[in-house]
Amino acid sequence: MAAATSPATGRAYGVRRVCAIWGVARSSFYDARCQEGQPHQNPAGRRGPKPALGDAELLAAIRRDLARSPWTGEGHRKVWARLRVIDGIRVSRTRVLRIMGENSLLSPHRRPSRPANDHAGSITTDAPNLMWGADGAVIPTVKDGNVTLFIVAEHWNAEGLGWHVAKHGNRYAAAEALALAVGQVFGSVRAHGSPFMSEYFQNQLTFFGMVPSFAFVREPETNGVAERFIRTLKEQIVFGRIYQDIEEARAAVRGYFERYNQHWLLEKNGYRSPAETRRHWMAATITTHEAA
Repeated sequence: MAAATSPATGRAYGVRRVCAIWGVARSSFYDARCQEGQPHQNPAGRRGPKPALGDAELLAAIRRDLARSPWTGEGHRKVWARLRVIDGIRVSRTRVLRIMGENSLLSPHRRPSRPANDHAGSITTDAPNLMWGADGAVIPTVKDGNVTLFIVAEHWNAEGLGWHVAKHGNRYAAAEALALAVGQVFGSVRAHGSPFMSEYFQNQLTFFGMVPSFAFVREPETNGVAERFIRTLKEQIVFGRIYQDIEEARAAVRGYFERYNQHWLLEKNGYRSPAETRRHWMAATITTHEAA
């Protein structure tokens, strides 16, 4: 347009006049002319150097990881951590999130995030065996009806310490899970619902040298670890599954505890499993004692 000739004057319109009429800076005009003849670049494309692993290759790696994982419905954080640790693929977590989202690979169990200031307390201790959490859940079966699962979880590394599945969710069943947890951690033992508040359960706490810490509604710092443990367990072995009887449910819970403690990665553990976190802590503690 700037080089076109005006029929009135017989002269070219010129860059200044055309830019003034269109409201465009002359610098933009000259920049556009400089770009002519250069390869087309997608302005919405990725900036910076090309990554070593393209999106198609990264998607294939993500699919392989999900196929080898013993879990269902995992979030992008665990996939990202395994890609780094197991496969040596070092990419950003947000990129893994984007690719999984674009390909409908994100967890179907994703829930709305809680408020930023959900609570001011802490649910993680600095060392093991300072605080345990207990909770219960109902598992439906075909032949035995609803059976009750009681669990005990470690606040420090979210490890599953004890469990018990019973036809009747009473105080004795709740105490069985606690006794198994004590035996698991300290060796053989001799001699939030009503089962945990019962005199029998409280007497068991006293016998084991424990102090009760009661949980309250909408205060996750009181029992959030045990409740989160139960939620993950339900997502993995309860929802969408049908158990014929209590023995089949017990076998599923037993297998879940072994698999969870050895292989479930947690962000608060540095993306290590509860069992690996405990092993690291024990090794560091022994080294410190030997040095002293």
